[in-house]
Amino acid sequence: MTQDTWSIGELATGTGVPVKTLRYYSDSGLLPVARRSTGGHRRYGPEAWERIRVIRHLRALDMPIATITQVVTGECSLGELVATELEAVQERLTELRWRQATLASLDDCGSEERLRRLEILARVQQLPQARRTLTDHWYRELCTAMPKNRLDIMIAMLSPDPPQDPEPATVLAYAEMHLLISTPSFTRWTQDHGEEMKDGPAFYGEIDQAAALTVTAMAQGLAPGAGEAVNAFVSAHARARRESDTPAFREYLHGLVSKSSGFDPRLERYWALVATATGGRVLNMTVAHRWLTDGLALSLAEQGRTRPE
Repeated sequence: MTQDTWSIGELATGTGVPVKTLRYYSDSGLLPVARRSTGGHRRYGPEAWERIRVIRHLRALDMPIATITQVVTGECSLGELVATELEAVQERLTELRWRQATLASLDDCGSEERLRRLEILARVQQLPQARRTLTDHWYRELCTAMPKNRLDIMIAMLSPDPPQDPEPATVLAYAEMHLLISTPSFTRWTQDHGEEMKDGPAFYGEIDQAAALTVTAMAQGLAPGAGEAVNAFVSAHARARRESDTPAFREYLHGLVSKSSGFDPRLERYWALVATATGGRVLNMTVAHRWLTDGLALSLAEQGRTRPE
């Protein structure tokens, strides 16, 4: 007669897993008991062999018992377990790489500078929270009159994710971004756009066009000057103020934007740090603003209205 149940000792002999371990698996719910013998001993059915095989393989990958229980009881599939664990490992690797870059940054400097960096770098060792700190700050600071899609784009630019495989300089730059936003009265530039805010969506739509043209020109290595980017920039401001793009308006606008051409120096520094932290993938907005301001000055010089500085 074919055997249909086995004792815990028989399972141990057949699988090479100690009885003590199998008893632990059974008590944990990993091995369902088929029935009990007349003497009250647990008997296990055919599925126990397959479960033990799966358990051994997963334990070899250092999976915790609680997680293995979810798989063998059908609470989650093996594929779901693999995806979840892979994500957890990737997060852990990011944390370890971040820690390695942090320590390298502290190692590559003198004792006085090391103390300064230590204070700064301590701000960003909890990576998910570090990014939320930046995001929360900029959602508070940026003008709510911005169209939502543009606001979200700006937030993404100003609050990048921590790099997954950072260099020491990258980690330090990301930490210094947090230091800057914690500075009292850290200035935002949007407070200067009072008139434009009255027609926010239209204004920012045209400003985005000017920005795209500016990015293209800068990527091509073009020097500031009269052209499409400056024209689009002037047009956006002129429409917002119900004005025409005239030499007189350009002179007025140049005077207006020249006052904030460098923004707050701390904000200019912030954009430079964003560029470092993202490997240059985010445009330094202060550089773009200065490029446009200089181009506007040159367009006026060509018209004989004023001279570029």
